[in-house]
Amino acid sequence: MTGGAGDGSGFLAVDSGGSGLRAVVGIPGRGLSAVRESREPVRTGARGIDPGHLLEQLLPMARALADEVAPAGLDTAVVGAAGFATLGDALRAELPGALARELGVRSVALAADAVTAYVGALGPRPGAVIAAGTGLIAIGTDLTRWRRADGWGHLLGDCGSGAWIGRAGLEAALRAHDGRDGGSARLLACAEELFGPMPGLPGRLYPRSDRAAVLASFAPRVAACAEADPVAADILRTAARHMADSAAAVCPTAGEPRIALTGGLFRTGDPLLVPLGEELAARLPHARRVPAEGDPLHGAVQVATGLAAGRLTLPGEETMLYVVTGKGD
Repeated sequence: MTGGAGDGSGFLAVDSGGSGLRAVVGIPGRGLSAVRESREPVRTGARGIDPGHLLEQLLPMARALADEVAPAGLDTAVVGAAGFATLGDALRAELPGALARELGVRSVALAADAVTAYVGALGPRPGAVIAAGTGLIAIGTDLTRWRRADGWGHLLGDCGSGAWIGRAGLEAALRAHDGRDGGSARLLACAEELFGPMPGLPGRLYPRSDRAAVLASFAPRVAACAEADPVAADILRTAARHMADSAAAVCPTAGEPRIALTGGLFRTGDPLLVPLGEELAARLPHARRVPAEGDPLHGAVQVATGLAAGRLTLPGEETMLYVVTGKGD
């Protein structure tokens, strides 16, 4: 399993995120396998992302996919992982060697999921991407280095994210419940429909380990109320302002960089997209808005094909895009 990309050897591309793990195998120039996935998110612990738990899920699907699509073996592997930038020490130490031993790969790239989201959306071009779902991060590059803004989690940041919007909407609901200024009776009704009586909300929310996801589950209700409710509309306008702040912090200042949006939060539609478009036009008039080409798994595939062909032009940084070659020799 140590052949080169030109002899029919394949690549493995992986997207490991908060909802589980997805993998595909392909041969450059010959297409991709079907996507295989696990619905179990990879664990984190004292050493960060757990390499053993990731491999436990990944290896069976990688071997099955290689048997179907790349019988000559796998030469290249790219793993995009949520939390890699801050929790990736164990992956960097153990995963390249393990993938070489178990799958025979010679070139491995480990990437922050923000990087694979960027490449999936824009490809290897200068620009900025706002990736927004439960959390939020902006990432940009001029192709000499990566810049990131926010992505600090729902307690310290992720400003404008689904969790941020949901929390702001629930705060407005609680203000209405208390009779304080700034409340929204409409959001109060929506919150009670979803979560039950407001006095019981802290006891139902605070003990949960998935608090961010629970908060984010209220974001679509905020968006649905925005047309008729000025408080909800203001929450989304503020979220758009936060997103534009993060994009402006990472977007290249020279040339005509591209900006794309990726992530499930943008499915909320015009109540968020319209104010965001206005904010981006005001803050980054030199940048060009383009639709995202694909998702983070698509980005991992692009990194893998570039690495396999020796044409990877993205900046390498240990905590963002970590490349190891020659492991299978």
